[in-house]
Amino acid sequence: MIFASDNWAGATSAVMTALADHTSGFATAYGDDPLSRSIEQRFNDLFEKEVAVFLVSTGTAANSLALATYAKPGGAIFCHEDAHINVDECHAPEFFTAGNKLIGIAGEHGKITPDALRKSMAKVPDNNPMHGRPAAVSITQATEYGTLYQLDEIQALADVAHSRNVPLHMDGARFANALVSLDVSPAEMTWKSGVDVLSFGGTKNGCWCAEAVVFFKPEDSDGFEYLRKRAAQVFSKARFISAQFEGYLKDDHWLANARHANAMCLRLANGLKDKPGVKLPLWPEANELFPVLKKEQAAKLEAAGAKFYDIPADFVEEDEVFVRLVTCFATTPEQIDEFLSHF
Repeated sequence: MIFASDNWAGATSAVMTALADHTSGFATAYGDDPLSRSIEQRFNDLFEKEVAVFLVSTGTAANSLALATYAKPGGAIFCHEDAHINVDECHAPEFFTAGNKLIGIAGEHGKITPDALRKSMAKVPDNNPMHGRPAAVSITQATEYGTLYQLDEIQALADVAHSRNVPLHMDGARFANALVSLDVSPAEMTWKSGVDVLSFGGTKNGCWCAEAVVFFKPEDSDGFEYLRKRAAQVFSKARFISAQFEGYLKDDHWLANARHANAMCLRLANGLKDKPGVKLPLWPEANELFPVLKKEQAAKLEAAGAKFYDIPADFVEEDEVFVRLVTCFATTPEQIDEFLSHF
């Protein structure tokens, strides 16, 4: 009954097999090996255009270095107030962007609106050093509350960002979960909707430690190799990150993982919706569920071995707790049924 995070799961057998397949023999170091070159081409095929892709080990590295590429002296980066880059990355984006300021924007259910973004950006006018200047806009797909930006919503936010001549970054830690839920292509959810740079997540969905920074305008990546090296994200045996992506992407394994995780979350939601004392303020759109439980229910579940996180919330009653339940490729129907049996 592990619903604390999709980071708690191991790696899939397909990923581990690919790692084992490439562990013997010798290969050129630092990402110049044939496997890494083939993975770069795989990303071109995946996104239906030539992209510049750089492999890193963590989502924080991917987000911070992607944003550092567009950093400016006095730069401001606009994001949701609860965005991972704003509250969960120990100020790494500010550090790697040499002090660019993250400006959090309020928005219902983890999403920012074009109007709210426009108003926030208006407070940082052009040609006024007193207030700094816009450097980037970042959105999360799926959001920190498991909600999704529809394609027209992404495009609308891109239009606002581009009207101020700054890029739109997408934190895609759960990119696959969002993709299969919307039933669209990687191209449609990114560059065809105005996204300029993507943090492509693999770790939460079956990899061991494999993330990628994808630039949809390859010229934007000029100098990124220096940022990556300075951040200690160039691996001597880089083929082992590439191997993870080989296993992850082969035969649409990554999409099957995400579909399973999403289906398990839906099973969990359907099982909880009629339980006495349980409230579901948000219906899941990917693989995260945010129910309100009675404190005694939560305590009973934890005593039975269930793992999950509670989230501070001012809308719950004194005897309630707002929790996050995350499913993943390794979640089984039996684990969900056991969880539900304790209500």
